[in-house]
Amino acid sequence: DATGRPRPVPVAGSEHVRDFDFVIPAISQRPIWRWLGSWRAQAEADPSGHLSFTAWETVKVDPESMRTGHPKIFAGGDVVLGPSTIIESMGQGRRAAEAIDKQLRSLPLADFHTYVPPQDPRRGFEERPHSYAPPYAQTPKLPRTPMPKRPPELRTDDYEPVDLGYSEDEARREAKRCLHCGVCVECYECERVCEPGAVLHAMVGTSQEIEVGQILLATGFQLFDVGKMAQYGYGRYDNVLTSLELERMLSSTGPTGGKVVCQNGEEPRAVAIVHCVGSRDVNHHRYCSRVCCMVALKFAHLVRDRTDADVYQFYIDLRAFGKGYEEFYGHVLEEGVNVIRGKVAEVVPAAGANGGEHLVVRCEDTLLGRFREIPVDMVVLMGALEARTDAAEVARTFSLVRSPDGFLLERHPKLDPVGTTTDGVYLAGCCQGPKDIPDTVAQAQAGAAQILGLIARGKTMIDPIRAAVEEALCSGCKTCLDLCPYGAITFDPERSVANVNEALCKGCGTCVAACPAAAITGEGYTDAQVLAELEGLLAA
Repeated sequence: DATGRPRPVPVAGSEHVRDFDFVIPAISQRPIWRWLGSWRAQAEADPSGHLSFTAWETVKVDPESMRTGHPKIFAGGDVVLGPSTIIESMGQGRRAAEAIDKQLRSLPLADFHTYVPPQDPRRGFEERPHSYAPPYAQTPKLPRTPMPKRPPELRTDDYEPVDLGYSEDEARREAKRCLHCGVCVECYECERVCEPGAVLHAMVGTSQEIEVGQILLATGFQLFDVGKMAQYGYGRYDNVLTSLELERMLSSTGPTGGKVVCQNGEEPRAVAIVHCVGSRDVNHHRYCSRVCCMVALKFAHLVRDRTDADVYQFYIDLRAFGKGYEEFYGHVLEEGVNVIRGKVAEVVPAAGANGGEHLVVRCEDTLLGRFREIPVDMVVLMGALEARTDAAEVARTFSLVRSPDGFLLERHPKLDPVGTTTDGVYLAGCCQGPKDIPDTVAQAQAGAAQILGLIARGKTMIDPIRAAVEEALCSGCKTCLDLCPYGAITFDPERSVANVNEALCKGCGTCVAACPAAAITGEGYTDAQVLAELEGLLAA
C-alpha cells in the first residue's frame, strides 16, 4: 500500500470455508491516547510545547533524555518504539529516570551515566579461549541429518504437517553429532545488538565488602528429610511424595502443567496426606511446624478440585489458628475430604502391586478407636520445617544464640520477638522458627521499622556498665577475643593491646574474669569501687 506495507490481494475463486475449534486473531498493537482527551487535539494543532506524534502514532522524544515536546513529560517503551522488547523498554525507562532526576536538581540534560559498553578491540580467533579449533581439530565433520518431509504433490490439498520427524535411528545419528552449542565462542553478537547495553561481555565476578550498621536475618528453613522415616516408603515407592514435590506438580508451570498424576501418568483415585512427618515426634522434632495443617488442607482442596480422587487427611491435632483458617477447614470438609485423627504407622504396597503403584496406609483412628487400612494411589508426606544446616555457622558469625530446636533465638519471646542479643541484628521469618507467610511479613516489617527508627534517630543510648581495658597492663595475649560472646573486643596490632567497642559491650564481665593480667575492669565495678562499697557497708 502507500505506506510500504504488504497488502494481500485475494485471488478470485481461491476462497474456501474450513471448520476450526479455536480461532486466534493476531491483532496488532498501537498506543492508546484516548486518555489525553482534548489535549491531543491541541497538541496536534500546535506541537510546540506539547506532545508530537509520528505517522505510527508513537510519541516523538529526544533520544538522549527521552523528554517529549512538553518539558515535564518523558516517555519510553512501546509508546516511543512501537512494539518492542522488555529490555528496550527498561533501558529507556532507566534513561528517562536519570533525566528526570537531573531536571529536578536543575542540572543540564547531558552527560548521562547510562552505561555504554566500551568498544574493546576484538580478539583474534587464536586468542579466544573457546575457539572451535583446539578441542575439535581431529573431529570429523558430519552433515546434519535431513528432516524427512511429505512429497510436495501430497501437500497441496490439506494442512497436514510437512515435517515427518526422525525415526529412532535418525534421531540417534543426529544426537551423536557434537553441535558445540553450550559454550560461548565470543562472537560478541549479543553485545552488538543489545541497545540498552545490558550484555557486558568483559564483566567478571567480583566480591564486595559493604559496611552496614544494621542487619535483618531472613535465612529461612529447610524441609525435614522424610526418608529418615523409612516406614513411610519415601524413595522406595514411586507415588510417595513430599509436600514440595506435590506443590511443584500442582503449579501451572510444573512438569505436569498442574495436573495431579501418578508416575504411570494416570490420575489417582485416592490420595493420602500425612501430617506431622518429623514434627511432634520424640524421635525427631518435638515442636509443631505450624504451617503444615493449612498447607495440607490447601493440597486437599486443589486435588479435589482437579481430580475425582478421594482425599484422606491423617492428622494428630488439626491447628487452624489464623484468620479465616477455621472457615477454610469447614469448606474443605464440605468438599468431601476425609479426615482421620490418628498417626500413620506405615505405608506398604498393596497386594499384587508392582513397584508401589498402589499403596495401603496403615493407621490408627483415635475417634473410632480401631486400626484401619486405607488403599490409596498416592501418599503426600508433610515434612517438618527445621533449622537450616548452616544455622550454627550463622549464629557463630553474628554472635547469636540458638534455641534447643536449632533455630536462632530472639531477645525476648514477648517483648522483643524481632531483636537478638546482638545489637543491630534482627530476625525475620523461619530462621527464628516455623511460621506462615503473614507472620513472616509482619516480622520483617517490624524489623525494618526498628532499623529505620535507629537510622532516623541518628544516635543511640548504650548501657553505662561496660568493660574497659587498661592499656598499661594489657600484654596482648588475646585471651579475651575468643571469649567475648558479643564480639565487642578487637586487637590493635600496632600497640599490641585489646580494644573494647562500647556500642557492642554488654558488661557481662566474662572478659574481666578471664584476663590473666587483670587489665580489663568493669566500669562501675572496679576492685577499688567494690572495696569502697564494702567498707562503707561495714562502717555503717
